[in-house]
Amino acid sequence: MNQKFIKEVDQNNSEYYLHHVYLDTVETEIHQHKKAQLLYAEGGIVHIFINDKHWYLPARCFMWIPANTDHSILTYSKNGDLYNFYFKTEENEDEFFAKTNIYYAEDLLREMFLYTKPWDGVIEEKDTAKYYFLKAIKAILPEMESNKLPITIQHPFPKDQKLIDIAKFLMLNIEKNYTIDEISKHFGISSRSLSRKFKDSLGMNYVRFLRSLRITKSLELIAENKYNMYEVAMLVGYNSLSSFSNIFQKVSGIRPTEYAQMLHKKR
Repeated sequence: MNQKFIKEVDQNNSEYYLHHVYLDTVETEIHQHKKAQLLYAEGGIVHIFINDKHWYLPARCFMWIPANTDHSILTYSKNGDLYNFYFKTEENEDEFFAKTNIYYAEDLLREMFLYTKPWDGVIEEKDTAKYYFLKAIKAILPEMESNKLPITIQHPFPKDQKLIDIAKFLMLNIEKNYTIDEISKHFGISSRSLSRKFKDSLGMNYVRFLRSLRITKSLELIAENKYNMYEVAMLVGYNSLSSFSNIFQKVSGIRPTEYAQMLHKKR
């Protein structure tokens, strides 16, 4: 994310700026802008890093990032689009606009997002139809019933290189049930030292971190729509569908079947 683009987003005190991209082109450095940002994922999984937290934006969901918030964006997905809306916000607006969160995009809101696909750059009041359309999107965000139950999918992101290497290894072998002792031996570190690294760097233990990685992978598999739910559970290391469903709900706030229904409902 270069400074020239950020200046374009914030230029002339404009109220709205749009920049929609194909998912496989997205990778930014840490940056911020004076406008708030709304990201909507039409396909794939998008990774957003904010204040040492790793957020997962799944397809058919959108994320609200308040103004002046340091963040970076990354995706490995190879299909779909990422819609970027930049909104000027004011003090004393609805508390919705002050919170970072991920929400499911109901059909009406999704269709409004998709309608803007050809638009790019600054939208000014002289662009009457576009301007008031974007104003309507912003106005209804706090009122949407689904937005009262955000989908919270995040965990701390490791800065320690050893933990980063371990995370990559686990993601490549997510269906296997490696214990912390096995991982310690594989990476040449004692179990005690590795446990301390997880606690000090991430504030969570190995089991909880592995669980988060598994749910993250399951989001991608569900989005692909190639497997039934039991197959998804098996592919991410769970032998019991009920255990997978319970943990998915604990991490994301909804059941995997509910997420699949929202994601793949007839369009």
